[in-house]
Amino acid sequence: MAIPTRLPLALPGFEHIKRGWNDAYEANAARLNPGEYYVTKNDECIYTTLGSCISACIRDRVTGVGGMNHFMLPASVGESGWKAAGLSSSTRYGNFAMEHLINEIMKNGGSRQNLEVKIFGGGRIIANMTDVGMRNIDFARDYIATEGLRVTSEDVGDVFPRMVVYFPVSGRVRVKRLRSLHTNTIVEQETRYLHTIEEKPVSGDIELF
Repeated sequence: MAIPTRLPLALPGFEHIKRGWNDAYEANAARLNPGEYYVTKNDECIYTTLGSCISACIRDRVTGVGGMNHFMLPASVGESGWKAAGLSSSTRYGNFAMEHLINEIMKNGGSRQNLEVKIFGGGRIIANMTDVGMRNIDFARDYIATEGLRVTSEDVGDVFPRMVVYFPVSGRVRVKRLRSLHTNTIVEQETRYLHTIEEKPVSGDIELF
């Protein structure tokens, strides 16, 4: 087993993210909740649990600076409402999550031409609801293509939740498809998150770069 190392300082703006040594991953780890994102230059991992939500794992494959987000579009988004070019209130959460993750990576030494993108999640786990997971997947793919980037790896869709662990320095990702006993907890968490984002839309302008 690896020996725990001193927890390195988080980059400015990410001090609120829960972090600590994780024996299972044998690394310092940052845990993401819905609506959060995290960028690091350190040799640490980032992990989250996804149901209908999406996480994009993005890094500069030369410098190793990278991060992860965790987001969901409101369930009320229209059939064509996820297009990255259309900054409706429905897509603001996805645009915010993607734009700010990429901007923070570039601000901390990343270069656009070196960016490597992987996406995960979008499972159909919430019964009696439009397939918000597929809408999230379509949005993420469209946004990435619109920005001139390319998905190098993905594990998306289907009907199960996932635990995703990302190591930005190496680009390694561990994905665990969770059993049904975890699903109710994830459904409750994501239902609360959906209600929050539909009642309190993102304010302010989104600037695409």
